[in-house]
Amino acid sequence: MIKMHYLIWHIILFFSMLIFLMFDLYFIYMDSVLMIDYELFTLNSMIISMTFLLDMISFSFISCVLFISSLVIMYSHMYMYDDENKVRFLYLVLLFVFSMFMLIISPNLISILIGWDGLGLISYCLVIYFQNSSSYNSGMLTIMINRIGDVMILLSIAWMMNYGSWHYFYYVFNYSFFSKYIIIMMIIASFTKSAQIPFSSWLPAAMAAPTPVSSLVHSSTLVTAGVYLLIRFSNLLYNMDCNFFLYISMMTMIMSGLVASFEYDLKKIIALSTLSQLGLMMVILFFGYPMLSFFHLLTHAFFKALLFLCAGLIIHVMSNTQDIRYMGGLYNQIPITLSSFLISNLSLTGFPFLSGFYSKDLIIEIMLFNGSNFFITIMMYFSLILTVAYTTRLFYYLIFINCNKITLNSYFENYYYNFPMILLSFMSVFSGSLMSWMIFLNPEFIFLTFQMKMLTLLMLFLGLFLGFLLSLFNYNGVLFGYKNNLVFNFMNSMWFLVYLNSSFMNKKFFLYSKKSSNLIEYSWGEKTMSMMSYNFMISLSKINQIMFNNNLSIYMISFFLLLVLVII
Repeated sequence: MIKMHYLIWHIILFFSMLIFLMFDLYFIYMDSVLMIDYELFTLNSMIISMTFLLDMISFSFISCVLFISSLVIMYSHMYMYDDENKVRFLYLVLLFVFSMFMLIISPNLISILIGWDGLGLISYCLVIYFQNSSSYNSGMLTIMINRIGDVMILLSIAWMMNYGSWHYFYYVFNYSFFSKYIIIMMIIASFTKSAQIPFSSWLPAAMAAPTPVSSLVHSSTLVTAGVYLLIRFSNLLYNMDCNFFLYISMMTMIMSGLVASFEYDLKKIIALSTLSQLGLMMVILFFGYPMLSFFHLLTHAFFKALLFLCAGLIIHVMSNTQDIRYMGGLYNQIPITLSSFLISNLSLTGFPFLSGFYSKDLIIEIMLFNGSNFFITIMMYFSLILTVAYTTRLFYYLIFINCNKITLNSYFENYYYNFPMILLSFMSVFSGSLMSWMIFLNPEFIFLTFQMKMLTLLMLFLGLFLGFLLSLFNYNGVLFGYKNNLVFNFMNSMWFLVYLNSSFMNKKFFLYSKKSSNLIEYSWGEKTMSMMSYNFMISLSKINQIMFNNNLSIYMISFFLLLVLVII
């Protein structure tokens, strides 16, 4: 019966994807936009309505989300086979998809908040799905940082009360002095959801969730919501100077690439690669190309979902270990999974004529063609080198070396694992070329010199060489971590961002709490506030007790006093 739940929802989501894809092709062909507005009630001339904005961007993104979620649900049927709460897990994933659906089609900030907050709440429920202290801490870090973004959306809603409507498309073409505050709050909200510096620490921590959830979260739902929101607000965004935010996103790319080169947890390496690609989407978005950022968002979704599905099966067959130093020689045991893993990683690095190549190469060439400064160019190429380096290091540990620590495992592949992988492998190869014709209807040619064209390919080979050196060095030089403990702590804590977002903040608040407790509860505050009422009640109680114990004496004394008063 539970199996039917998973398969029925897989079929429903898959056919829904086909319907939305048909609408997407029609809207692209007709170049049209449809807005459906249902008025619920009116409050002080502010119309509370439910609005749906249907255009090429929303239909493309919904099709991508439904396609990936249908395959993830099919994969989850076998991955969560022995779990007691399979049905609860399924409905949490469906609620997650519905929240993303609300976020995508809503131009109204109220309904955007429903999807935005739903993503944060359900992601917390999924991160703490395996109920242990590590998952609990990761879930708290995730939801607390995402709360900042929710507060920014709420402040934007309050600020838009001054304008008369919560529909953002009324303001994106009408820039004023007060619009600056809206866009700054939108940027902060997007940075929290897409884990840009200084909010990056929650993304690797969210790996405590089951791997199918990680596949859905890191490809097309939670972390891409911030990028999608800024794409919708992009016309308003370009009325102000975005250089500061561009440099922050570039720092996020470099930081995640460096940390991934020193990481040994398989899921965290892939999560850090997601962070690097999110930084790349943000950089090209702040550079002035929202549709190119959206193009990379879609191509990235397919190969990143495939990466996590492959990683989930690898962890499953390796006795649930995630340390890549225990793996090796897996190409003989699970060949389809390792082939899909190879395709998705090559697409991630921008290997020519795979899906990632069409978006990443176009981003780099446009930045060169538009004359970005020397620092931005160097940082872009450095991040490209790091991407290839940690991917090569991952290949080395999983494929090229012989069986390492854990042997005699139960290696198996079946239909429920392989079918989603094969479909996503197909999309990882062909989706870039297909969507480049769908999104960019009018081709534009970029003219660069031969040296500049070959420079990107040279960086790929340089990253390949660096990754091979890192693999050999880390694999054989075991003592390097002990000799350079500070470097490893610096990298593993994401440039100390983990401490900044967790223990550093808590320590300050705990100190303030202790000082206030000492000042209020153990000084004059206790005597004047809490102890005063306590002493007053004790005094009343004593008087009452005296009156009850000596009532005859009190009556006689009262009688004589009254008599004296009358005589006088």
